[in-house]
Amino acid sequence: MFMNFNLNKMFFLFILFFSTLISISSNSWLGCWIGLEINLLSFIPLISNSNNMLSSEASMKYFLVQSIASINFLFYILLSMTFFKIFEMNNLISMLINSSLLMKMGSAPFHFWFPNIIEGLSWFNNFLLMSWQKISPFILISYYLNKNMLIIIIILNAIIGALGGLNQTSLRKLMAFSSINNISWMLSSMLISENLWIFYFSFYCFLISIMCITFYMLNMFYLNQLFFINYNYLIKLNLLINFLSLGGLPPFIGFFPKWIIINFLIINNFLFMNFILIMSSLIVLFFYIRIIYSSFMFNYLKLKWINIYIKNKNNFFLINIFSMISIMGMIFSTFFFF
Repeated sequence: MFMNFNLNKMFFLFILFFSTLISISSNSWLGCWIGLEINLLSFIPLISNSNNMLSSEASMKYFLVQSIASINFLFYILLSMTFFKIFEMNNLISMLINSSLLMKMGSAPFHFWFPNIIEGLSWFNNFLLMSWQKISPFILISYYLNKNMLIIIIILNAIIGALGGLNQTSLRKLMAFSSINNISWMLSSMLISENLWIFYFSFYCFLISIMCITFYMLNMFYLNQLFFINYNYLIKLNLLINFLSLGGLPPFIGFFPKWIIINFLIINNFLFMNFILIMSSLIVLFFYIRIIYSSFMFNYLKLKWINIYIKNKNNFFLINIFSMISIMGMIFSTFFFF
């Protein structure tokens, strides 16, 4: 039974990856829509779990939201082929198509479903939803960019992603609002070039994978669980390094792609948008540092009686290597410009 369960999951993962390739390599909008639908139908079996009510609720919400976005996407495509083509309203149709794709990726102001669904998923499914599931919408947005609309969306993502994480006690919702904030950086890189978006997205996936693997091995879902890790300060130090790297603080590796985007935004005269992005990153770093500071400073005798279940203790060597990459990354990236 366990082997069949794993084989089913592997099959749906394969379909998930294959559907993304269909969307980004299609020659027509209808082919892109078919790839998005296959992606939706393959991701729902991965997140649904009959033994967990939160996962079942999350899969139902995800299906409803993505179905609405897909219907809107198909409707706008048909309109662009008939009605809007006659009246040449390309600016409006690009806004409509972009809004449906932004809804599929969980971008502000269509982000309200995103933290609620992430709260009911496992860390592996969270990683898929925050990384792989964003590839198809981003690539499709690059086909039909509306520059003026995306500038407003970038500012909204930066502000909402920064302010939304200030009052969260759930680590999954915290990572969700961090993902919304990173969408603003990815969209701004998309305004410049697709190669810069691929560069930033690869760094983002690397940092998100470190955090999800660490939280999975620590079996951690809420902030107060950070206080219980009082037997090994090396684990807390790794969390501190990876949080600061994800927030984009120099000299960690997470600052490197943001540094490049900041330079390109200055060159292209996006000064106000650049200011908003930097200020929002400072707010994100503030609540990251507040979390880690509390976990370092909070030391209570009764917490030593609590036995914490940790998965795969031997794999912490891998997390230490990733943390060293985050620390040493800026040293290597400095030589990138020479």
